[in-house]
Amino acid sequence: MTLLMRFCAVVVHVLVLPLHFIKAVGLYPMYKRIFPFCLNRMSARYNAKMCDKKKELFHSLPEFNKPGEQLTLLEIGCGTGANFEFYPPGCRVICTDPNPHFQKYLTKSVGDNGHLVFERFMVASGEDMGLVQDESVDVVVCTLVLCSVNNVPQTLREVHRILRPGGAFFFLEHVVANPSTWAYFFQHVLEPLWYYFGDGCKATQETWKHLESAGFSQLKLRHIEAPLFFVVKPHIIGYAVK
Repeated sequence: MTLLMRFCAVVVHVLVLPLHFIKAVGLYPMYKRIFPFCLNRMSARYNAKMCDKKKELFHSLPEFNKPGEQLTLLEIGCGTGANFEFYPPGCRVICTDPNPHFQKYLTKSVGDNGHLVFERFMVASGEDMGLVQDESVDVVVCTLVLCSVNNVPQTLREVHRILRPGGAFFFLEHVVANPSTWAYFFQHVLEPLWYYFGDGCKATQETWKHLESAGFSQLKLRHIEAPLFFVVKPHIIGYAVK
């Protein structure tokens, strides 16, 4: 299957040459204006299919609340605010995303989720959240984001820096499939196309390995099969404690 996979991957690379050219001449950022609209529609479908998993994951958020204080939560790559409905009442939410064009959708999500205290939105990548102070948040949330950051270890170092001692990093990410599966085959073949239409998303990330070596004191991680398109069925879900 390896030779076939390599051949098919080369064919796809050739087919996406126009997209490589568009990026090379600096026109690709125009897609970032369209992507929030696309993701807004996809997020609604994703939430419908993954609602139970998200409820299960975020059920543990209040465990990391300091006694007598509001839970302070920072979400990396907040997108359209699709996770807001799962956060506990009174939670103070700080959002970051490298794409400023999400703000219109984020504003709507804030209005639809009055149980939260929305603090601010910052245009920032996961690798560089310098505007956030050290050890200043109780929880960091990241869903379907580590697949598209340029440097996963650096992003996790930033997470570790801004979490207070005893705080937690909650994650839900699609990852690379088992090498013996057709999902693995198509993840590698389609990755060039997937990258452009997913605004930098990579379907072949072994994200769990980065989490295991990130220096957290405790890691609760499970591999699951999500009820989604087979290319993104493999997921990891859980949280890590600083």
